[in-house]
Amino acid sequence: MSARSAVFRSAVFRSAVFRSAALRTGSAAVVAAAVAGTFLMPLSASADEGNPKALKTTMSAPVPSGPLTRGGATSTFDLTVTNTTAKSSSYHPWMLLDPIGASPLQKADVIYKVEPVSAPATSFFIGQQDGGWQGMFYPAGKNPTEGFEIPAGGTLVWKVTMGLGKSYPTINGDFTLRASSIQNEIADGGEGSLTFKTSPAGKPGALETWFGKAAPCTDGGGSPDCKELDLHYRVTGEGQFSSGLGTWLEVATADLSEHEAADLQTRVKGDGTWKGTSVNLPVIAKGFGASSGERVVRLQVRLGPKTQLKKLTPVKATASVGLAEGDNTYHFEYADGEFALGPKTTTPPTSPAPTSPAPTSPAPTSPTPTTPAPTGSATTTPTATTTPATGNTPAPTGSLAHTGADSDTTLYYSGLATVLIGLGGAVAWFAHRRRTVRG
Repeated sequence: MSARSAVFRSAVFRSAVFRSAALRTGSAAVVAAAVAGTFLMPLSASADEGNPKALKTTMSAPVPSGPLTRGGATSTFDLTVTNTTAKSSSYHPWMLLDPIGASPLQKADVIYKVEPVSAPATSFFIGQQDGGWQGMFYPAGKNPTEGFEIPAGGTLVWKVTMGLGKSYPTINGDFTLRASSIQNEIADGGEGSLTFKTSPAGKPGALETWFGKAAPCTDGGGSPDCKELDLHYRVTGEGQFSSGLGTWLEVATADLSEHEAADLQTRVKGDGTWKGTSVNLPVIAKGFGASSGERVVRLQVRLGPKTQLKKLTPVKATASVGLAEGDNTYHFEYADGEFALGPKTTTPPTSPAPTSPAPTSPAPTSPTPTTPAPTGSATTTPTATTTPATGNTPAPTGSLAHTGADSDTTLYYSGLATVLIGLGGAVAWFAHRRRTVRG
Protein backbone atom coordinates (compact mmCIF):
# COMPACT_ATOMS: atom_id res chain seq x y z
CA MET A 1 0.00 0.00 0.00
CA SER A 2 1.42 3.40 -1.02
CA ALA A 3 1.76 6.30 1.38
CA ARG A 4 -1.12 8.06 -0.38
CA SER A 5 -3.32 4.98 -0.08
CA ALA A 6 -2.51 4.75 3.63
CA VAL A 7 -3.63 8.34 4.17
CA PHE A 8 -6.62 8.31 1.88
CA ARG A 9 -7.89 4.78 2.46
CA SER A 10 -11.51 5.81 3.02
CA ALA A 11 -13.74 6.44 0.01
CA VAL A 12 -10.89 6.69 -2.50
CA PHE A 13 -12.01 6.25 -6.07
CA ARG A 14 -9.73 4.62 -8.64
CA SER A 15 -9.86 5.59 -12.32
CA ALA A 16 -10.61 3.02 -15.00
CA VAL A 17 -9.78 5.49 -17.78
CA PHE A 18 -6.59 7.24 -16.77
CA ARG A 19 -3.29 5.47 -16.12
CA SER A 20 -1.00 6.68 -13.37
CA ALA A 21 2.78 6.16 -13.17
CA ALA A 22 5.65 7.18 -10.93
CA LEU A 23 7.32 10.52 -11.58
CA ARG A 24 10.14 10.31 -14.07
CA THR A 25 13.63 10.96 -12.71
CA GLY A 26 17.11 10.45 -14.08
CA SER A 27 17.38 7.10 -12.31
CA ALA A 28 13.78 5.88 -12.74
CA ALA A 29 12.74 2.94 -14.86
CA VAL A 30 11.43 3.71 -18.32
CA VAL A 31 8.00 2.43 -19.28
CA ALA A 32 7.98 2.25 -23.07
CA ALA A 33 5.03 1.32 -25.27
CA ALA A 34 6.34 -0.85 -28.10
CA VAL A 35 4.40 -2.20 -31.04
CA ALA A 36 4.01 -5.55 -29.31
CA GLY A 37 2.87 -4.01 -26.05
CA THR A 38 4.28 -2.39 -22.96
CA PHE A 39 7.51 -3.50 -21.39
CA LEU A 40 9.84 -2.31 -18.65
CA MET A 41 13.28 -1.07 -19.58
CA PRO A 42 15.45 -1.28 -16.45
CA LEU A 43 17.70 1.64 -15.70
CA SER A 44 20.75 0.70 -13.69
CA ALA A 45 23.66 2.75 -12.45
CA SER A 46 26.17 1.60 -15.07
CA ALA A 47 29.12 3.07 -13.21
CA ASP A 48 28.32 0.78 -10.31
CA GLU A 49 28.50 -2.20 -12.69
CA GLY A 50 31.95 -1.34 -14.01
CA ASN A 51 30.59 0.44 -17.09
CA PRO A 52 31.79 4.07 -16.82
CA LYS A 53 29.91 7.04 -18.25
CA ALA A 54 32.02 6.90 -21.37
CA LEU A 55 29.88 8.38 -24.16
CA LYS A 56 29.32 11.76 -25.75
CA THR A 57 26.38 12.57 -28.03
CA THR A 58 26.37 15.38 -30.62
CA MET A 59 23.62 16.49 -33.01
CA SER A 60 24.28 18.30 -36.27
CA ALA A 61 22.21 21.28 -37.40
CA PRO A 62 18.86 20.12 -38.81
CA VAL A 63 18.25 20.25 -42.55
CA PRO A 64 16.29 22.20 -43.60
CA SER A 65 16.93 24.67 -40.82
CA GLY A 66 13.57 26.47 -40.82
CA PRO A 67 10.71 25.99 -38.32
CA LEU A 68 8.54 22.89 -38.41
CA THR A 69 4.91 23.25 -39.43
CA ARG A 70 2.02 20.99 -38.46
CA GLY A 71 1.64 18.38 -41.16
CA GLY A 72 4.48 19.99 -43.15
CA ALA A 73 8.03 19.08 -44.15
CA THR A 74 10.35 17.25 -41.77
CA SER A 75 13.96 17.98 -40.80
CA THR A 76 16.87 15.56 -40.43
CA PHE A 77 20.10 15.67 -38.46
CA ASP A 78 22.99 13.33 -37.70
CA LEU A 79 23.27 11.88 -34.22
CA THR A 80 26.87 10.96 -33.45
CA VAL A 81 27.74 8.88 -30.39
CA THR A 82 31.42 8.73 -29.45
CA ASN A 83 33.15 6.50 -26.94
CA THR A 84 35.75 8.77 -25.31
CA THR A 85 37.45 6.04 -23.26
CA ALA A 86 39.91 3.20 -23.86
CA LYS A 87 37.25 0.55 -23.07
CA SER A 88 34.25 -0.55 -25.09
CA SER A 89 30.89 0.74 -23.91
CA SER A 90 27.26 -0.12 -24.50
CA TYR A 91 24.76 2.52 -25.65
CA HIS A 92 21.03 2.40 -24.90
CA PRO A 93 19.50 5.36 -26.82
CA TRP A 94 16.91 7.62 -25.19
CA MET A 95 15.75 10.71 -27.14
CA LEU A 96 13.77 13.01 -24.83
CA LEU A 97 11.44 15.67 -26.23
CA ASP A 98 10.61 18.58 -23.92
CA PRO A 99 7.82 20.75 -25.39
CA ILE A 100 6.87 24.26 -24.35
CA GLY A 101 3.14 24.38 -23.64
CA ALA A 102 0.38 22.76 -21.65
CA SER A 103 -0.50 19.63 -23.60
CA PRO A 104 1.18 16.22 -23.35
CA LEU A 105 1.91 14.71 -26.77
CA GLN A 106 0.29 11.78 -28.50
CA LYS A 107 2.42 9.52 -30.68
CA ALA A 108 0.84 10.93 -33.84
CA ASP A 109 1.70 14.50 -32.84
CA VAL A 110 5.40 14.07 -33.73
CA ILE A 111 7.03 12.46 -36.79
CA TYR A 112 10.07 10.36 -35.79
CA LYS A 113 12.39 8.08 -37.75
CA VAL A 114 15.91 6.67 -37.19
CA GLU A 115 18.21 5.24 -39.89
CA PRO A 116 21.78 3.93 -39.45
CA VAL A 117 24.58 5.81 -41.23
CA SER A 118 27.61 4.09 -39.74
CA ALA A 119 25.83 1.84 -37.26
CA PRO A 120 24.20 -1.62 -37.19
CA ALA A 121 20.70 -2.14 -38.59
CA THR A 122 18.27 -0.26 -36.35
CA SER A 123 14.64 -0.45 -35.29
CA PHE A 124 12.82 2.49 -33.64
CA PHE A 125 9.56 3.42 -31.96
CA ILE A 126 7.97 6.17 -29.86
CA GLY A 127 7.66 5.50 -26.14
CA GLN A 128 5.75 7.42 -23.48
CA GLN A 129 6.12 7.68 -19.75
CA ASP A 130 4.47 10.12 -17.30
CA GLY A 131 3.07 12.15 -20.19
CA GLY A 132 6.47 12.59 -21.83
CA TRP A 133 7.52 11.80 -25.41
CA GLN A 134 10.50 9.49 -25.91
CA GLY A 135 12.20 8.45 -29.12
CA MET A 136 13.60 4.95 -28.74
CA PHE A 137 15.81 2.83 -31.04
CA TYR A 138 17.73 -0.43 -30.68
CA PRO A 139 19.55 -3.12 -32.73
CA ALA A 140 17.17 -4.58 -35.32
CA GLY A 141 15.97 -8.09 -34.56
CA LYS A 142 16.87 -7.87 -30.89
CA ASN A 143 14.99 -7.14 -27.71
CA PRO A 144 14.24 -3.39 -27.39
CA THR A 145 15.98 -3.41 -24.01
CA GLU A 146 19.31 -4.29 -25.65
CA GLY A 147 21.81 -1.62 -26.65
CA PHE A 148 24.61 -1.05 -29.17
CA GLU A 149 28.26 -1.80 -28.46
CA ILE A 150 30.69 1.03 -29.24
CA PRO A 151 34.40 0.04 -29.20
CA ALA A 152 37.04 2.06 -27.37
CA GLY A 153 37.48 5.39 -29.14
CA GLY A 154 34.81 4.35 -31.64
CA THR A 155 31.86 6.26 -33.13
CA LEU A 156 28.38 5.32 -34.33
CA VAL A 157 26.20 7.63 -36.45
CA TRP A 158 22.44 7.66 -37.16
CA LYS A 159 20.24 9.95 -39.25
CA VAL A 160 17.22 11.11 -37.25
CA THR A 161 14.09 12.61 -38.84
CA MET A 162 11.77 14.92 -36.88
CA GLY A 163 8.53 16.66 -37.85
CA LEU A 164 5.12 17.76 -36.60
CA GLY A 165 1.94 15.80 -37.21
CA LYS A 166 -1.23 17.67 -38.13
CA SER A 167 -2.47 17.09 -34.58
CA TYR A 168 0.50 18.73 -32.81
CA PRO A 169 -1.39 20.94 -30.30
CA THR A 170 -1.51 24.64 -31.12
CA ILE A 171 -1.35 25.32 -27.38
CA ASN A 172 2.25 24.02 -27.56
CA GLY A 173 5.18 25.76 -29.20
CA ASP A 174 8.87 24.98 -29.75
CA PHE A 175 10.49 21.87 -28.32
CA THR A 176 13.96 20.68 -27.30
CA LEU A 177 15.25 17.21 -28.17
CA ARG A 178 17.99 15.69 -25.98
CA ALA A 179 20.14 12.69 -26.87
CA SER A 180 20.47 10.76 -23.62
CA SER A 181 20.81 7.13 -22.50
CA ILE A 182 18.50 4.98 -20.40
CA GLN A 183 21.53 3.29 -18.84
CA ASN A 184 23.27 6.46 -17.65
CA GLU A 185 26.07 5.98 -20.18
CA ILE A 186 26.55 9.64 -21.17
CA ALA A 187 29.50 11.47 -19.58
CA ASP A 188 28.73 14.53 -17.48
CA GLY A 189 28.27 17.49 -19.81
CA GLY A 190 28.33 15.20 -22.84
CA GLU A 191 24.63 15.17 -23.72
CA GLY A 192 23.76 16.81 -27.04
CA SER A 193 20.52 18.71 -27.70
CA LEU A 194 18.65 20.63 -30.40
CA THR A 195 15.81 23.15 -30.21
CA PHE A 196 13.21 22.99 -32.96
CA LYS A 197 11.10 26.03 -33.78
CA THR A 198 7.44 25.57 -34.68
CA SER A 199 5.25 27.63 -37.00
CA PRO A 200 3.02 29.55 -36.75
CA ALA A 201 4.73 31.05 -33.70
CA GLY A 202 2.54 32.00 -30.76
CA LYS A 203 2.52 32.32 -27.01
CA PRO A 204 2.25 28.76 -25.62
CA GLY A 205 -0.67 28.28 -23.27
CA ALA A 206 -1.04 26.82 -19.79
CA LEU A 207 -4.00 25.09 -18.14
CA GLU A 208 -5.08 26.30 -14.70
CA THR A 209 -7.52 24.42 -12.46
CA TRP A 210 -8.73 25.18 -8.95
CA PHE A 211 -11.59 24.55 -6.52
CA GLY A 212 -13.74 27.36 -5.18
CA LYS A 213 -14.63 27.59 -1.51
CA ALA A 214 -16.99 24.86 -0.30
CA ALA A 215 -20.39 25.87 1.07
CA PRO A 216 -23.35 23.99 2.61
CA CYS A 217 -25.59 22.37 0.02
CA THR A 218 -28.48 24.56 -1.09
CA ASP A 219 -30.90 21.65 -0.74
CA GLY A 220 -29.55 20.53 2.62
CA GLY A 221 -30.78 23.29 4.90
CA GLY A 222 -27.24 24.10 6.05
CA SER A 223 -26.62 20.60 7.39
CA PRO A 224 -22.91 19.74 7.80
CA ASP A 225 -23.33 16.38 6.04
CA CYS A 226 -23.33 17.95 2.54
CA LYS A 227 -21.08 20.50 0.77
CA GLU A 228 -21.03 22.05 -2.69
CA LEU A 229 -18.01 23.47 -4.49
CA ASP A 230 -17.02 24.64 -7.97
CA LEU A 231 -14.17 23.24 -10.07
CA HIS A 232 -12.71 25.86 -12.41
CA TYR A 233 -10.76 25.42 -15.67
CA ARG A 234 -8.96 28.19 -17.54
CA VAL A 235 -6.34 28.36 -20.30
CA THR A 236 -3.81 31.18 -20.62
CA GLY A 237 -1.73 32.09 -23.65
CA GLU A 238 -2.63 31.18 -27.22
CA GLY A 239 -3.76 28.06 -29.01
CA GLN A 240 -5.96 25.20 -27.87
CA PHE A 241 -5.91 21.53 -26.94
CA SER A 242 -6.18 19.12 -29.87
CA SER A 243 -7.66 16.42 -27.61
CA GLY A 244 -10.54 16.47 -25.17
CA LEU A 245 -9.76 16.88 -21.47
CA GLY A 246 -10.93 14.31 -18.95
CA THR A 247 -11.02 14.81 -15.19
CA TRP A 248 -10.63 12.06 -12.60
CA LEU A 249 -12.19 12.98 -9.25
CA GLU A 250 -10.96 11.57 -5.95
CA VAL A 251 -12.72 12.37 -2.66
CA ALA A 252 -11.37 11.02 0.62
CA THR A 253 -11.15 11.62 4.32
CA ALA A 254 -8.00 11.51 6.38
CA ASP A 255 -7.18 8.13 7.91
CA LEU A 256 -10.10 6.95 10.04
CA SER A 257 -10.53 4.28 12.66
CA GLU A 258 -12.25 1.05 11.71
CA HIS A 259 -15.48 2.33 13.28
CA GLU A 260 -15.64 5.56 11.23
CA ALA A 261 -16.45 4.67 7.62
CA ALA A 262 -17.27 7.85 5.68
CA ASP A 263 -19.51 6.65 2.76
CA LEU A 264 -18.79 9.75 0.65
CA GLN A 265 -21.09 10.31 -2.33
CA THR A 266 -20.53 12.77 -5.17
CA ARG A 267 -22.82 14.42 -7.69
CA VAL A 268 -22.23 16.81 -10.59
CA LYS A 269 -24.69 19.40 -11.84
CA GLY A 270 -25.49 19.35 -15.53
CA ASP A 271 -28.39 20.92 -17.42
CA GLY A 272 -29.78 22.19 -14.13
CA THR A 273 -30.03 18.78 -12.47
CA TRP A 274 -27.79 16.84 -10.09
CA LYS A 275 -26.43 13.55 -11.40
CA GLY A 276 -24.47 10.93 -9.48
CA THR A 277 -20.85 10.44 -10.52
CA SER A 278 -18.04 8.11 -9.49
CA VAL A 279 -14.62 9.17 -10.71
CA ASN A 280 -14.93 10.65 -14.21
CA LEU A 281 -16.34 14.13 -14.66
CA PRO A 282 -17.81 15.32 -17.98
CA VAL A 283 -15.21 15.60 -20.74
CA ILE A 284 -14.22 19.05 -22.00
CA ALA A 285 -14.32 18.80 -25.79
CA LYS A 286 -11.14 19.28 -27.83
CA GLY A 287 -10.47 22.85 -28.87
CA PHE A 288 -10.51 24.19 -25.31
CA GLY A 289 -8.31 27.28 -25.10
CA ALA A 290 -8.09 30.82 -23.78
CA SER A 291 -10.81 31.96 -26.18
CA SER A 292 -13.17 29.39 -24.63
CA GLY A 293 -13.33 31.40 -21.41
CA GLU A 294 -13.56 29.87 -17.95
CA ARG A 295 -15.35 26.58 -17.49
CA VAL A 296 -17.01 25.82 -14.14
CA VAL A 297 -18.28 22.43 -12.96
CA ARG A 298 -20.56 22.38 -9.91
CA LEU A 299 -19.93 19.44 -7.55
CA GLN A 300 -21.67 18.12 -4.45
CA VAL A 301 -20.19 15.82 -1.82
CA ARG A 302 -22.38 14.34 0.91
CA LEU A 303 -22.32 11.62 3.51
CA GLY A 304 -24.22 8.51 2.46
CA PRO A 305 -26.52 6.35 4.59
CA LYS A 306 -23.69 4.00 5.56
CA THR A 307 -21.52 6.68 7.10
CA GLN A 308 -20.28 6.09 10.64
CA LEU A 309 -18.75 9.49 11.28
CA LYS A 310 -19.60 10.96 14.68
CA LYS A 311 -18.09 14.42 14.25
CA LEU A 312 -16.95 16.94 11.67
CA THR A 313 -14.12 15.31 9.70
CA PRO A 314 -11.63 16.80 7.19
CA VAL A 315 -12.31 15.82 3.57
CA LYS A 316 -10.08 16.40 0.55
CA ALA A 317 -11.19 16.53 -3.08
CA THR A 318 -8.59 16.12 -5.83
CA ALA A 319 -9.26 16.69 -9.54
CA SER A 320 -6.64 15.15 -11.87
CA VAL A 321 -6.77 16.29 -15.50
CA GLY A 322 -5.41 14.43 -18.52
CA LEU A 323 -6.13 14.01 -22.19
CA ALA A 324 -9.41 12.12 -22.53
CA GLU A 325 -8.45 10.14 -25.62
CA GLY A 326 -5.51 8.71 -27.50
CA ASP A 327 -2.42 6.87 -26.26
CA ASN A 328 -1.31 9.43 -23.66
CA THR A 329 -3.88 10.02 -20.91
CA TYR A 330 -1.39 10.70 -18.14
CA HIS A 331 -2.58 13.27 -15.58
CA PHE A 332 -0.68 16.53 -16.00
CA GLU A 333 -2.74 19.07 -14.00
CA TYR A 334 -4.22 18.87 -10.49
CA ALA A 335 -6.52 20.84 -8.20
CA ASP A 336 -7.10 20.22 -4.48
CA GLY A 337 -10.01 21.37 -2.30
CA GLU A 338 -10.50 20.89 1.45
CA PHE A 339 -13.58 21.08 3.65
CA ALA A 340 -15.24 19.24 6.56
CA LEU A 341 -18.26 16.93 6.68
CA GLY A 342 -20.11 15.61 9.69
CA PRO A 343 -23.38 13.91 10.60
CA LYS A 344 -26.65 15.77 10.92
CA THR A 345 -26.64 17.13 14.46
CA THR A 346 -29.24 17.02 17.28
CA THR A 347 -30.23 20.42 18.64
CA PRO A 348 -29.32 21.32 22.25
CA PRO A 349 -32.00 20.66 24.92
CA THR A 350 -34.35 23.31 26.26
CA SER A 351 -34.34 24.28 29.96
CA PRO A 352 -35.25 21.23 32.05
CA ALA A 353 -38.80 20.97 33.30
CA PRO A 354 -39.28 21.64 37.05
CA THR A 355 -38.91 18.57 39.23
CA SER A 356 -41.50 19.74 41.83
CA PRO A 357 -45.24 19.78 41.13
CA ALA A 358 -46.66 22.93 39.57
CA PRO A 359 -47.89 25.46 42.20
CA THR A 360 -51.62 25.58 42.96
CA SER A 361 -53.77 28.69 42.90
CA PRO A 362 -54.82 30.25 46.25
CA ALA A 363 -58.03 29.04 47.74
CA PRO A 364 -61.10 31.28 47.18
CA THR A 365 -61.54 34.00 49.82
CA SER A 366 -65.24 33.28 50.40
CA PRO A 367 -66.03 29.98 52.09
CA THR A 368 -67.92 27.39 50.19
CA PRO A 369 -71.38 26.94 51.76
CA THR A 370 -71.78 23.71 53.60
CA THR A 371 -74.66 21.91 55.16
CA PRO A 372 -74.63 22.44 58.91
CA ALA A 373 -73.29 19.41 60.63
CA PRO A 374 -75.24 17.78 63.34
CA THR A 375 -74.40 18.90 66.79
CA GLY A 376 -71.23 17.30 68.08
CA SER A 377 -69.86 16.34 64.64
CA ALA A 378 -66.63 17.72 63.06
CA THR A 379 -66.86 20.77 60.80
CA THR A 380 -66.03 20.20 57.08
CA THR A 381 -63.09 22.39 55.81
CA PRO A 382 -63.29 24.16 52.44
CA THR A 383 -61.81 22.26 49.42
CA ALA A 384 -58.93 24.12 47.56
CA THR A 385 -59.15 24.17 43.76
CA THR A 386 -55.88 23.67 41.70
CA THR A 387 -55.03 25.49 38.50
CA PRO A 388 -53.89 23.20 35.58
CA ALA A 389 -50.30 23.61 34.37
CA THR A 390 -49.91 25.85 31.31
CA GLY A 391 -49.94 24.10 27.97
CA ASN A 392 -46.37 25.12 26.98
CA THR A 393 -44.68 23.65 30.02
CA PRO A 394 -42.98 20.35 29.06
CA ALA A 395 -43.80 17.30 31.04
CA PRO A 396 -40.93 16.26 33.33
CA THR A 397 -40.06 13.16 31.28
CA GLY A 398 -36.34 13.94 30.65
CA SER A 399 -36.73 14.00 26.81
CA LEU A 400 -35.04 16.73 24.67
CA ALA A 401 -37.13 19.24 22.81
CA HIS A 402 -36.25 20.36 19.25
CA THR A 403 -35.82 24.10 18.92
CA GLY A 404 -35.52 24.41 15.15
CA ALA A 405 -32.93 25.40 12.51
CA ASP A 406 -31.21 28.09 14.58
CA SER A 407 -30.05 25.55 17.12
CA ASP A 408 -28.79 23.30 14.30
CA THR A 409 -26.75 26.14 12.87
CA THR A 410 -25.31 27.13 16.24
CA LEU A 411 -24.24 23.59 17.02
CA TYR A 412 -22.77 23.16 13.53
CA TYR A 413 -20.51 26.21 13.83
CA SER A 414 -19.46 25.42 17.38
CA GLY A 415 -18.65 21.87 16.25
CA LEU A 416 -16.73 23.21 13.26
CA ALA A 417 -14.66 25.43 15.57
CA THR A 418 -13.80 22.39 17.67
CA VAL A 419 -12.68 20.48 14.57
CA LEU A 420 -10.58 23.37 13.30
CA ILE A 421 -8.79 23.61 16.65
CA GLY A 422 -8.03 19.91 16.49
CA LEU A 423 -6.79 19.96 12.91
CA GLY A 424 -3.21 20.90 13.76
CA GLY A 425 -2.12 17.32 13.18
CA ALA A 426 -3.78 17.27 9.75
CA VAL A 427 -1.82 20.20 8.32
CA ALA A 428 0.62 17.89 6.58
CA TRP A 429 -2.30 16.04 5.00
CA PHE A 430 -3.74 19.24 3.57
CA ALA A 431 -0.35 20.48 2.35
CA HIS A 432 -0.19 17.93 -0.48
CA ARG A 433 0.40 19.40 -3.95
CA ARG A 434 1.01 17.05 -6.80
CA ARG A 435 2.74 18.35 -9.89
CA THR A 436 4.59 16.39 -12.56
CA VAL A 437 8.24 17.40 -12.78
CA ARG A 438 9.83 16.68 -16.09
CA GLY A 439 13.43 15.47 -15.95
